[in-house]
Amino acid sequence: MKSSEKKVIVFIVEGPSDEAAIGPVIKEFFSKEQVQFLVVHGDITSRDYVSTENVLSKINGLLEFVKEKYRYKTTDFFKIIHLTDTDGVFVPDQYIRTADVPSITYHVDHVDTKSVESTLRRNHQKADILFKLRKTGEIKKIPYRIYYNSCNLEHVLYKELKDFTNEEKEEMADAFAERYENHVEDFISFISDGTAAVPGTYQETWKYIEKDLNSLNRNTNIHQIFVRESENTES
Repeated sequence: MKSSEKKVIVFIVEGPSDEAAIGPVIKEFFSKEQVQFLVVHGDITSRDYVSTENVLSKINGLLEFVKEKYRYKTTDFFKIIHLTDTDGVFVPDQYIRTADVPSITYHVDHVDTKSVESTLRRNHQKADILFKLRKTGEIKKIPYRIYYNSCNLEHVLYKELKDFTNEEKEEMADAFAERYENHVEDFISFISDGTAAVPGTYQETWKYIEKDLNSLNRNTNIHQIFVRESENTES
């Protein structure tokens, strides 16, 4: 990449509906940079083969994929922004309950699951990994930040806590993107609203979501993505 060309921002997201919903406003806001979405088709922080010991190398592997695909150099990158769902993983263990459900089901005051043991194992693993990632300031000298939606993206954007089908997610994402197309300031106002946006510094927002049942409630810190570098004085 030539020095006169745009620097690259990599957005790591879990699914295609995430990119479909917020991709347009992200690209509009960061129009001075080259935005590349990387859809990982799942949650890298809760995969069996990912641990606190290797998660940074796994994310670096994703970065290497982007570099190879678009023929970038490390110096071409401006920052890495990682979006994740909390999936209620920080709730105290006693709020995980056995139930006859097809998959893990989230409620504002508890989690239903077929196997309490496996869900607790997932929660503890993901919580440990998220703690490491939110303390990680850079990967291969590229600034890195991880932001959350709780309990998931649909909960934050559409104000419903339920297990949507992929088709429903796609339809809602398209409608959401259309609503805010060319209205990035309206989106920032929406995502910064106090009913969901957690106040405080980046680390303070993470401390908040790690407490009590907060990771099941409608909370997010992705509004901080839209704070210009010149306005962000947090270390």
